[in-house]
Amino acid sequence: MTAALTGAVILLVCVFGFLNGFRDASAAVALTVRTRALTPSIAVVLTAGFNVLGTLTSAWLLKNIGMVFVAVPSGNDGLVLLGATLIAAILWGVYGWWRGYPASSTHALVGGLIGASLGLTLIGDRAPSGLDQVFWLSVGLPLIVSPLLAFGAAFFLTPLVTWILRYSQPSQAHAGLRAAQSVGASIVAFGHGLQDGQRIVALFIVAALGSGAGFDEVPMWAMVAAAIALGGGTLAGGWRITYTLSHRLVRMDPLRAFVSQFVTSAMLVFGSLGLHWPLSTTHTVVASVLGAGANQDVGSVNVPLVVRLIRFWLLTPLTTAVLGFVLGLAFEPLGDIG
Repeated sequence: MTAALTGAVILLVCVFGFLNGFRDASAAVALTVRTRALTPSIAVVLTAGFNVLGTLTSAWLLKNIGMVFVAVPSGNDGLVLLGATLIAAILWGVYGWWRGYPASSTHALVGGLIGASLGLTLIGDRAPSGLDQVFWLSVGLPLIVSPLLAFGAAFFLTPLVTWILRYSQPSQAHAGLRAAQSVGASIVAFGHGLQDGQRIVALFIVAALGSGAGFDEVPMWAMVAAAIALGGGTLAGGWRITYTLSHRLVRMDPLRAFVSQFVTSAMLVFGSLGLHWPLSTTHTVVASVLGAGANQDVGSVNVPLVVRLIRFWLLTPLTTAVLGFVLGLAFEPLGDIG
């Protein structure tokens, strides 16, 4: 039974990784497609390649820097916990895609993990250690800090870039900004691979080898599986969310799109390599888009949609916690089967 549970959880990790790339592809391609810096097909292929590269590089982060992760119970109990967590995050991710709402896959994962842990603890199973640290570093910090930083940086950089380009012809300025956006989309995709790739690699390792597995040596198969899952999801593309970011949220032009991607790129790469922060790609992108667009007239920002997105972000860890709680209780008997 343990082998069957292990295979099922590894399959769920693959699905979660694919859905992560599928949903978060919009973060990299939305603005480049909106301003016609790249065609949709080229943008998706480009970002998929850099997503894979970032995921492979994230193995270096796991080995040399490490990451905050919970020590799940060993054996079937740990596999049941991971299974309930992943299904909760997947269900919420599919619902968010269907509504066209960008949200953090990591927040959904952590919420499901906390809910499933509480459910299993109520019936006598051992609770994972380090949940409070994971919650604050993977949910609390990114949910509060990264959107505020991204919004503020984009808001104040937009007038500065406008002033720098004040004597440029609009056609020349837009051509240069579109070219810079292509580079920015690649960096955003690379940063997404760095951030989310390491979590998916870690999930593969914990599911297959147990919570006692260290990150001194990252298995090649885990790196390749995570890269294929994220890259394949990116190639599929979550166009509902792309349309929300590029058309429904803020009225965008090449200058503001460039500022947004510059801020997102700097935060994701510097946050991963310099500060080791677990930033949310989705929240950073959305906040930088709003910051760059807020310098226009009020009618350019879809305020009701912004309110719905913030509400959806707050509901993400809460809802997946409830789903994880219910699923953890439902799957608990599987942990007792030898």
